[in-house]
Amino acid sequence: MDGSAPYNARSVEQVFRDFKGRRAGIIKALTADVEDFYQQCDPEKENLCLYGFPNEQWEVNLPAEEVPPEFPEPALGINFARDGMQEKDWISLVAVHSDAWLLAVAFYFGARFGFDRNERKRLFTIINDLPTIFEVVTEKKQVRTSGKSSGGGGGSRPKSNSKPGQEHPTRYPKPGNPRKKDEMDDDEAAAGEEDDDDDEEHGETLCGACGENYASDEFWICCDVCERWFHGKCVKITPAKAEHIKQYKCPTCTSSKRVRPS
Repeated sequence: MDGSAPYNARSVEQVFRDFKGRRAGIIKALTADVEDFYQQCDPEKENLCLYGFPNEQWEVNLPAEEVPPEFPEPALGINFARDGMQEKDWISLVAVHSDAWLLAVAFYFGARFGFDRNERKRLFTIINDLPTIFEVVTEKKQVRTSGKSSGGGGGSRPKSNSKPGQEHPTRYPKPGNPRKKDEMDDDEAAAGEEDDDDDEEHGETLCGACGENYASDEFWICCDVCERWFHGKCVKITPAKAEHIKQYKCPTCTSSKRVRPS
């Protein structure tokens, strides 16, 4: 049940076996084979995905060429965030995205095979009896906080408050601590209010790579094609490099699609 075989009538039990096999493969990648998995997710490579297969094997590879794909695809570009956070947080993030992918695959089959309401409910129930990959990887039921990681990023970075379509996708806050508004002249106060508005505007924005919220002390860049926002560390763009980019395209918009080996 790899997405390429002919679709015949299948049972809830068969779809669940497919789910368990793929789940076991991904758990193996994130636990027993984690060093090999880490090495394969080189941020210098193109967009990569983690695939689990029904035979309990796993693979890191490029996404399928067809758009949209006939078969649900895992999270794209997991390798770009590898060096931007602590390893355990990155593994946990991949686990969460893998949990979502497995559910998408299972209910994709349910829809293709014409499961009715009771069959869909039964499928979800038996899937839900298993711990999630995230729970297995972290070894206990705990939710990772949304605070900043202290991994490979190496400290805080300035933000980008750019709007899509600007010539340069970065603008930096003035150095030093801000003074009170009554100590500023009118122009400075207006600039401060603008920065506050920018923080409010982006406060609920999520990074298109790692899914974390905007943080005012981190470098932030917007794709001029899909208009999604990204932490610079997640897409390997530094403030200095961004100054020379007239139109930024994120990895998804710039990647060349390739056919995944069968």
